[in-house]
Amino acid sequence: GIHYYIIVLLNVSIIYLQHHNSMIATGLLKQVGNKRALAITLSKSVTCYENVSSMTLSCSAESAEIKSGGRKSAAVVAKGDKGKDGGSQMNLLPVKGTRDFYPDEMRLKNWLFNKWRNVAKRFGFEEYDAPILESEELYIRKAGEEVTQQLFNFEDKGGRRLSLRPEMTPSLARMVLAKRNGLSFPLKWFAIPQCWRYERMTRGRRREHYQWNMDIWGVAGVEAEAELLSAIVTSFQDMGITSKDVGIKINSRRILNGLMTAVGIPEDKWVETCILVDKLEKVPVEALLEDLDKLGLQRDTVEKLLSYLKMKDIEEFAATLGPQAAGVQDILSLLQLAEGYGIADWVQFDASVVRGLAYYTGVVFEGFDRKGELRAICGGGRYDRLLHTMMGGGTAEGVPAVGFGFGDAVIVELLKDRGLLPELLRGRGGGDDVDVVVYAMEAVLRGQAAQLATSLRQNQVAVDLVLDDRKPKWVFQRADKLGVKVVLLLAAAEAAQGQLVVKDLVSGQQQTVQATEAVDRVLGLLAYTGEGAAATLS
Repeated sequence: GIHYYIIVLLNVSIIYLQHHNSMIATGLLKQVGNKRALAITLSKSVTCYENVSSMTLSCSAESAEIKSGGRKSAAVVAKGDKGKDGGSQMNLLPVKGTRDFYPDEMRLKNWLFNKWRNVAKRFGFEEYDAPILESEELYIRKAGEEVTQQLFNFEDKGGRRLSLRPEMTPSLARMVLAKRNGLSFPLKWFAIPQCWRYERMTRGRRREHYQWNMDIWGVAGVEAEAELLSAIVTSFQDMGITSKDVGIKINSRRILNGLMTAVGIPEDKWVETCILVDKLEKVPVEALLEDLDKLGLQRDTVEKLLSYLKMKDIEEFAATLGPQAAGVQDILSLLQLAEGYGIADWVQFDASVVRGLAYYTGVVFEGFDRKGELRAICGGGRYDRLLHTMMGGGTAEGVPAVGFGFGDAVIVELLKDRGLLPELLRGRGGGDDVDVVVYAMEAVLRGQAAQLATSLRQNQVAVDLVLDDRKPKWVFQRADKLGVKVVLLLAAAEAAQGQLVVKDLVSGQQQTVQATEAVDRVLGLLAYTGEGAAATLS
């Protein structure tokens, strides 16, 4: 077998492949659909694929066929490779559908999460979290939802049926139910959980993703929906996205219920029908005929319902169902509130928006790419009866609630497409900047260097302490790479006089100062050039 390591990969036009320590091939990337491919001839055909959505590239010596849906890691072990002991080498790829987050990717992830947290806090929300492992029964519902079929579920060593969470709302509902008598409503909570679903992967859809959730509990009116829609729009605006890029479709399950009554669908079939209708955006009616037959629905009944759902004007529905029909007033009130929030150009009524979760009871909404190239960007709705259902129904009282989920994968794709991804270089505003490099030129001075670094860190200065033997040229190259403002050099001659050298990389000047004055001198320089990175973050 041939063992390849890709040593230069992304955001460049030239690819280098290395076999052990010898350079063996180079080539140019070319665009092929939503991937870029590189064909290299060695002793056999080797093809490399870059998955644009995951920003990774992989090589294969077995096939030149581009395959969709999969993703590979930058460090690839070809099939059949053998280790020195004759055994198969460890597969270095992350599990299919998952991602590694190297520092560059972490900077982007943190940038996005900080955008979301900032919006949530500006809207007065509190952050919460829950275990990634939950009891399987929390997600097992009988309405035929895809999520129930996509669980990463298993039996633990104690015989308990568990699942990685596929969504956050049931965990939130469990938490609220556990302490509902001690909670002060309304609740305004948010989280950024990692969620897992075993599903077919497409662009912007993985088997794990992070999702920004915001939920309001205890408010029965659409004022809660309006507040959440405004938060979504604010996050888009903070990222540079406009209403020309993205829109938000709104509808109401109560309107759908009225339509299903009008076409003769019995109430006990409403939830399952909504779930099937939600699938019709992805597949034709013919693909769902068997499911429709199981529900006892005639095709002409479904087609009649679909004809209603093509209406895009809420006034048409008011004329069809009556202006006081359930759900119609909710939509009219929500559109009026959108005007007050200044987001009316983002929001539009669309009766075809259903959302595929069984627990929705009222307004539902979905963020969409106006170019139609990406799947739903975010979505949510009202779920007033979820606690009632979790408590076993009967006479148990529920709590009105509404919320949304906003995944990380699709929004990153949208930002790429619109050229809005930030350049998050370390030391250049990437979120983990370093202010000062402290460098002891002799090993005997490392204790003094450590003491100096500690003093600076206690003053909220971000310090990179050189820990091993390095040449001055390497130190200054590293300082430049990190975007450092100041370098402190400890050398034997100056140390013998109780001094050290302060190099100001902003002005290019350097000065020999007393070691006891070094911290104040650095703080003064950082105050002149701008606050230290650590201080800015505190």
